[in-house]
Amino acid sequence: MGGSAGSRDQPARGGGPCRWLPAGRRGWREAGTAFPVGQWGGGTTADGQWKCARGRAGGAGGQWGAGGRGARFLAASRRRRVSGGSGAKRSGAGPGRAAMEEAQELKERGNRALAAGDVVGAVRHYTAAIALDGHNHVLFSNRSAAYARQGDYARALADACRTLELRPDWAKGYSRKAAALEFLHRFEEAKAAYEEGLKHEPGNAQLKEGLRGVEARLAERKLLNPFSVPDLYGRLEGDPRTRALLGDPEYRRLLEQLRSHPAQLGTKLQDPRVMTTLSVLLGVDLSGAEEEEEAPSPPPPPPPQPPAQPPPPQELPENKKEAQREKELGNAAYKRKEFPTALAHYTRAEELDPTNMTYVTNQAAVYFETGDYNRCRELCEKAIEVGRENREDYRQIAKAYARIGNSYLREERYKDAINFYNKSLAEHRTPDVLKKCQQAEKILKEQERLAYIDPDLALEEKNKGNECFQRGDYPQAMKHYSEAIRRNPHEARLYSNRAACYTKLLEFPLALKDCEECIRLEPSFIKGYTRKAAALEAMKDYSKAMDVYQRALDLDATCKEAGEGYQRCLLAQYNRQDTPEEVKRRAMADPEVQQIMSDPAMRLILEQMQKDPQALSEHLKNPVIAQKIQKLMDVGLIAIR
Repeated sequence: MGGSAGSRDQPARGGGPCRWLPAGRRGWREAGTAFPVGQWGGGTTADGQWKCARGRAGGAGGQWGAGGRGARFLAASRRRRVSGGSGAKRSGAGPGRAAMEEAQELKERGNRALAAGDVVGAVRHYTAAIALDGHNHVLFSNRSAAYARQGDYARALADACRTLELRPDWAKGYSRKAAALEFLHRFEEAKAAYEEGLKHEPGNAQLKEGLRGVEARLAERKLLNPFSVPDLYGRLEGDPRTRALLGDPEYRRLLEQLRSHPAQLGTKLQDPRVMTTLSVLLGVDLSGAEEEEEAPSPPPPPPPQPPAQPPPPQELPENKKEAQREKELGNAAYKRKEFPTALAHYTRAEELDPTNMTYVTNQAAVYFETGDYNRCRELCEKAIEVGRENREDYRQIAKAYARIGNSYLREERYKDAINFYNKSLAEHRTPDVLKKCQQAEKILKEQERLAYIDPDLALEEKNKGNECFQRGDYPQAMKHYSEAIRRNPHEARLYSNRAACYTKLLEFPLALKDCEECIRLEPSFIKGYTRKAAALEAMKDYSKAMDVYQRALDLDATCKEAGEGYQRCLLAQYNRQDTPEEVKRRAMADPEVQQIMSDPAMRLILEQMQKDPQALSEHLKNPVIAQKIQKLMDVGLIAIR
């Protein structure tokens, strides 16, 4: 058929002409355009073939049109295929609008089939969509995912590559390609694909996670497979035992086989070439174990040496021996709580051996038990000086610091206690001292909080916050209300006022938290309920908002704000037209819904209800299950018709 700007006649079924009508003399009309009644027109169908049809008013034989004005071009039983000329030229044109709409519908069918586990059906739908719209990168990406689910990783890789040809800067395409390469155990190429994708989208979490995974697999592979080292041939070339083997093509094939499939190494160990290669790669001579008769005889064992005599214990000077005896006598008296006697022995021990800090800390322990904390601390400081001068064990230094901390803790001087506990932990960290330090910090923090409370100053801050709120300066008002709460944390109305600021600043979760604290402190305060409900309403959680408005009405049936809010939420719930994805996202943000959906028993009940709607009546007899089902209905996750 010719390709001139005018119309051409071709023989059609029944001997009639097939006229290709130009669209405004600027190009041939595509599939989906209208032709005048009684005339022939041509275009491409969904399978890419050229067809011709006569425009008709009645639409007989599968050809339908709009009244007497024209006929829509569709594939029908009476159309004929036309080849050559303009048809060949037109076959490369892009899809028409009808074809693109049909491709979109096929893609959605494929998505639903893939989500339902029907992989074969998904591949079929995506393939049909690609036939209509071969330049849509998303279709190739989706079919790549379906092929991967099917286990056909080669085709998954081919589709992923086609995806990147159509859109080279799309991160999802690189993710598809890398995943297919990983399934094919081509980890180096997979790593390169992940890295290339991150060049286009550096913050993509999926690509980063995939890269970490493939790098871990590569590291594990190199660790477990000596044949996977990057410089394999260089190392073998550098050793005379394997240099000659590299000239054998069969040996090179064996190396590549073991590099790609390390699990086959066990079946190849009888091959002497493999053992020689392992000896070179591992740096261990593995051949000697096979030829024990050629191994040189071991040298005779050396004659047994007499056991080394332990060095004789150093004889302590007489003064140190006497000091030890005094210490033991002091310990015995300390255990009997005979503190004056114990103190006398410890003092005598220090006089005999002034270089040992233990005798000083023991004296400090006696003063600690008798309640003389100042003297205890003085002796501990002295013991630390003696220990530093004589290079005493750091654990003894830590013990002296801890005893000072204990003395301050007894006197409820928590700040000083924390200071010396930290010094002890810096010398030697022990669980007991750490626990006491944390206990002191907790008490000190509570004391400071209680000391900060001042209702009069709280009222001043509240008034400042009210002034800022009325001016519309909500951030400054929030600061004043927060300061007022610190000054008087038991005043419910302060939390309500700060919740109002959070609502104005669109910080609805923080507003909810303050409202709940307000209700906890003063359950009869109506404003706490209405502000909580308003925050829930702003978050489009209408069912919860209605519950809170109802609680406010239970407290005061004449509350206009609660009544209007309830009606407003009821109307919004009725007119809601959220997409299923939005409904699911909002519902799963609710902790109660998360708990219900994570319950295996409830999931089984929901599946049973979906297959057998009659089972609903039986489940609703259980009040606990009925309450959970009602909750899922309120958030829009399920609907019962």
